[in-house]
Amino acid sequence: MRDQLDGDPLALEQQVCFALSIAARGVVAVYRPLLEPMGLTHPQYLVMLALWQHAPLSVRELSRLLQLDPGTLSPLLKRLEAAGYVRRERDATDERSLAVRLTADGQALRARAEQIPPAIVARLGMPVEELRHLHTMLTGVIAAANRAAAAALSPPDPTTP
Repeated sequence: MRDQLDGDPLALEQQVCFALSIAARGVVAVYRPLLEPMGLTHPQYLVMLALWQHAPLSVRELSRLLQLDPGTLSPLLKRLEAAGYVRRERDATDERSLAVRLTADGQALRARAEQIPPAIVARLGMPVEELRHLHTMLTGVIAAANRAAAAALSPPDPTTP
């Protein structure tokens, strides 16, 4: 960080956003060959992870968990439904709400997906402790970014000079 302060503040290789973007693309590329035989893209895999842990979920709850807007989530759900992994149906208690449920095929897919985390660790070749530390750090970055976004949306306090 000191180098960034002393040098060019716009140096590409010093930007957190650049490192996060490159790391995200790289890690998703490592997942791709493991997910393709299952007929899943990485975003669809994230949806399935949420459903395997919490199903059934409303689209609103799923959107909140994945931090995706419903407009982005809807095509993912349509493709998963077409693949036979999920079912979307109106909530009996609230007709405005769509519930997303796993089908038998979607539930069965979990057994195959359980092989993915250890395969990713092996392919990355990083110690599990480092990956856990990275996850903790990224979770902190996500929380900080969410706070910054919320602060930017809130109206200024008229009592503050």
